[in-house]
Amino acid sequence: MEYSHKDEPALLSKLGIEELNEMQSKAKAVIASSANTVILSPTGSGKTLAFLLPLLKFINHDLEQVQAVVIVPTRELAIQIEQVARNLGAGIKVNAVYGGRSGAKDRTEMKSAPALLIGTPGRLADHFRRESISIADVKVLVLDEFDKSLEIGFEKEMMEIASLLPNLERRILTSATALETLPEFLNIKNPEYINFLDVAKPALKIQNVCSPTKDKLEALKSLILHIGNQPGVIFCNFKESIDRVSEFLDEAGISHGIFHGGLEQKDRERSLIKFRNGTYQLLLATDLAARGIDIPEIRFIVHYHLPNREEEFVHRNGRTARMNNDGTAYVLYSKDDRLPDYVKIDASNSINSDDLSPTEDIPKTNWRTVFVSGGRKDKISKGDIAGLFMKQGGLTKDELGIIELKSDCAFVAVDSKKAHALVTAVSETKLKKKKVRVTILGLLK
Repeated sequence: MEYSHKDEPALLSKLGIEELNEMQSKAKAVIASSANTVILSPTGSGKTLAFLLPLLKFINHDLEQVQAVVIVPTRELAIQIEQVARNLGAGIKVNAVYGGRSGAKDRTEMKSAPALLIGTPGRLADHFRRESISIADVKVLVLDEFDKSLEIGFEKEMMEIASLLPNLERRILTSATALETLPEFLNIKNPEYINFLDVAKPALKIQNVCSPTKDKLEALKSLILHIGNQPGVIFCNFKESIDRVSEFLDEAGISHGIFHGGLEQKDRERSLIKFRNGTYQLLLATDLAARGIDIPEIRFIVHYHLPNREEEFVHRNGRTARMNNDGTAYVLYSKDDRLPDYVKIDASNSINSDDLSPTEDIPKTNWRTVFVSGGRKDKISKGDIAGLFMKQGGLTKDELGIIELKSDCAFVAVDSKKAHALVTAVSETKLKKKKVRVTILGLLK
């Protein structure tokens, strides 16, 4: 069935959204009428839905070929958009391809061509070059987080992809920062701009916290205990620093996850899954988490290290105070640090870590994540998993959290006190004719 405007409320309800925001509504109208659209809007403002929803209008459900391509700078963003597109439930096949997994797995999943193909520039260019999938019917090209793709150095790959798509009718470009010029290879003529970069944003409070010693670990602990049990991201500049901070937090009994480029792709993805579903409230991360990944609404971020550039400072801060919620960015520094010009220290926004009073509500979790060895390709749905866990596993609705369904597996948040009993009750049970293995994911960082 083709997408129509009257389907919109039902699709949005699947995402828990009542209506589009102003930027998304304008994007829907402009994309419908313009061949070239440029969406400029801050991180966290809903750009994914802004292009996904109107894109559905241009998909022919009777044509079993790739019809729209979305280029993204990171694996995590590819996975995120794939998940949102699937959750919309618009009746089209969606696949994401990216580095870090075998090309053979890509080809297996795309034996039946997806209508919507999402991917990182290098992996998409490789598939197109090898002609492993037909792209003759691609009419829509989206370049999401285009500024980030340029920053990382993907211009050559994006140029190649654009040259291999001769039948494009629509181009959609999104960016979280202003663009001085548009590269000629995109062939974007007379674009319609949707610019929400200067629209009033939720209140972001910047709080400077001074450590009395050069080693800021104790000051970080004091800050975390002061903030209490709220979701947040702690930014470090190096993965070695994350390892050191992680070890310190472990010794302090503070639950957390880690996320950096040194992790295997599988471990990065699982770390984000456990952060999203509440298995832990804190995430230690490098700038890899500053944008382009799917994480929940967070109440604060901490700059354990300040980034080298002001631009990254802004993007880190953009992880909180998103959409309609306020947030706080804490700058943790020692009295001997030389701070960049973009950090302003004065009596109104600064405090000594020794003066922070702890709350009794320390970061903790009531959830554990369990792994299910079956997914969409086995015709297993979220409802099937929920039914098994509640009927045979004995969970109540309140003891069952977020279910993330993948192609070949699923990850489910369950009440931590019931996790072991659940696994004993349901492992090696058949779901849709497949015997599934159910195990508890360790709290590996």
